[in-house]
Amino acid sequence: MTDIEQLLAIEEIKLLKARRDRACDTQDWELYRALHADHHVSHNQGHERWENADVMIANVKALLDKIRTTVHHSHTPEITFDSPTTAKGIWGMEDLIFDTESGELLLHGFGFYHETYEKIDGKWLFTSRQLKRTLVREKPESKIA
Repeated sequence: MTDIEQLLAIEEIKLLKARRDRACDTQDWELYRALHADHHVSHNQGHERWENADVMIANVKALLDKIRTTVHHSHTPEITFDSPTTAKGIWGMEDLIFDTESGELLLHGFGFYHETYEKIDGKWLFTSRQLKRTLVREKPESKIA
């Protein structure tokens, strides 16, 4: 990849990540699904590994199920390329999860997303994500983390 191609790819991956955070927080599951390759796998601390994009979407929807409001912030990406069509990223993150009805904070987490991406049909998509929280403040009965 030329320097310009790499910079453009980094910006495309940053937009992909921004759309993912927005889709999750607005519970736009159609957009959320469109950002992930079919073979996407996820592993979040405290949960079993999700072996494909449809299983991941179903589990995220079930966890949030319109009774929770989320706020995700992803920042300071470290993006590296294995090839012109595959990349890895580590993002600093902060997430907050609220009870939608009461507005009560259920979880406030900090840590890192470890992700992989693939350019498929000219578009960057997520192929894996692992959330590693370094600090969690959680209401004990919320059972989210």
